[in-house]
Amino acid sequence: MKELKYEIYIGGTPEQAWAGLVSPEYVQQIYYGSIIRSSFKEGELLEYVGPGAEGEETVHVYGTLLEYAPLKALSFTHKVGPSYLKGQENYESRISWLLEPVGGCTKLTLIHDEWHPEDPSFEPSDSAWWHILSNIKTLIETGHTLDFGSNQ
Repeated sequence: MKELKYEIYIGGTPEQAWAGLVSPEYVQQIYYGSIIRSSFKEGELLEYVGPGAEGEETVHVYGTLLEYAPLKALSFTHKVGPSYLKGQENYESRISWLLEPVGGCTKLTLIHDEWHPEDPSFEPSDSAWWHILSNIKTLIETGHTLDFGSNQ
């Protein structure tokens, strides 16, 4: 089964890296205006909502929260929002964020796995994750995100 896995080191604490994953002020900057909506209770809905094809409340990604361990792990099922489907089947995969303190920095691992073999969002996800990871690292280390121009 296909898997996307990335490891980066961030010049910041696990608390700062965790904030990059779940705090509204960080998430909105990292995910181009989208916020994360969730009760953060395992088994309940998690969704990224923000500006897009369906207006300000476009659901970009949604799923079920699988694990919520502050400063250590965030995992959820992943489906793309309805505006991305264009008549295609909506396959489910899994996203897991893992944090580990290493010296004076934090190792952030992203694993996006459990892909259906025919899921058309695999390749776009591989490209998009580098933008997201770069934004997380840059925001935590500098207080700013990167300008990718119109190629978000």
